[in-house]
Amino acid sequence: MKENAFGPVKQIVAGDLNVGYVDLGSTDGQAVLLLHGWPYDIQSFAEVAPALASRGYRVVVPYLRGFGTTTFLSKDTPRNAQQAAVAVDAVSLMDAVGIESAIVAGFDWGARTANIVAVLWPQRCRAMVSVSGYLIGSQDANKAPLPPEAELAWWYQYYFATERGRAGYDKYRNEFAKLIWKLASPRWEFTDRVFDATAASFANPDHVDIVIHDYRWRLGLAEGEAKYDDLERKLASAPVVATPTITLEGDANGAPHAEPSAYAARFSGKYVNRIITGGVGHNLPQEAPQAFVDAIVEVNDLAG
Repeated sequence: MKENAFGPVKQIVAGDLNVGYVDLGSTDGQAVLLLHGWPYDIQSFAEVAPALASRGYRVVVPYLRGFGTTTFLSKDTPRNAQQAAVAVDAVSLMDAVGIESAIVAGFDWGARTANIVAVLWPQRCRAMVSVSGYLIGSQDANKAPLPPEAELAWWYQYYFATERGRAGYDKYRNEFAKLIWKLASPRWEFTDRVFDATAASFANPDHVDIVIHDYRWRLGLAEGEAKYDDLERKLASAPVVATPTITLEGDANGAPHAEPSAYAARFSGKYVNRIITGGVGHNLPQEAPQAFVDAIVEVNDLAG
């Protein structure tokens, strides 16, 4: 097993993947599934996970497909990162490690995945913590143009839509990720050591294919897999989340994000929104780990 900053990385077969993950705390504790985004990895939870484990929770933190030690079982499996596929990965991992129901929490891709688990498999999601609110989308919804200033914030999606963008990301993936970190968290003074601990995950052989497919799929420039069509049809209706939820937003999030008032109506169950102050950006669990831990504890109480 590989060691990292907060625990040994285990491997387990789950669905189409051999998943690398950290599993901390008592197996009898309330399960928490923590999901990272791009361009980040499990190091975003390096302080959160041990803190939750010390409170009696069982904390599982996987590398998403295309990151770290998570690999595909077959070379013939499409390197697909449409939203439904990534969510199925999360449920498959829960099955593999014996978790029936978990508090599902994350940011960026991980928040979207948490949202999807909550609406498609509510029996598997006791409660949810979602950074930047409701992130479920659809290819049809993404066809609608935004005002120029808003489009500018999505510049990397358009870059990734080109073969020059694929080649550029492949060649400069670490430089690209560091730029995104600075833009998305303009007041986060991270060190090279902190960045390098995560950047190692981008050496995954499928990383570039997964990232490029994710953003091209969103724009309707890449196809998904037919086996996810029914799930995507359900998600395209922007289903309401009934699961008890806390949404978090950093006061200095430089990544594109909606105001809480724009998504509050998407949560029909017990719901709380928190604005985390102090110059906190997009990578909220790593920048403000105590606030993220507090949200997990609070949402567990909210769920009864």
